[in-house]
Amino acid sequence: QVQLVESGGGLVQPGGSLRLSCVASGMIFRINAMGWYRQAPGKQRELVATVTTGGTTNYADSVKGRFTISEDNAKNTAYLQMNSLKTEDTAVYYCNADITRYTSYGTGTTEHWGQGTQVTVSS
Repeated sequence: QVQLVESGGGLVQPGGSLRLSCVASGMIFRINAMGWYRQAPGKQRELVATVTTGGTTNYADSVKGRFTISEDNAKNTAYLQMNSLKTEDTAVYYCNADITRYTSYGTGTTEHWGQGTQVTVSS
């Protein structure tokens, strides 16, 4: 079993900042990549940012220069620092991870999602 738990969402004014955290726990052999996705009301879930264990990052064009994804491998934790927030950033933010986990027959790699955390940008 592997779990992802997000925290750090909330209400912030336009131009403000928030930092999201995602902690992975369970029978983890190796975390291959972690990322953040978001889903606004009436819209499809979209990629925000990803980071591999080697440190390679990828960002949606809409957040480049404003958001920074990072990870602490020792803590199995990914962070999303969000600056200069806009009203259009309002969404439920989901943590995603590609994890190789221990199984009864060795190891297996699966994708996991957190439960989501609400980010609301409003004046």
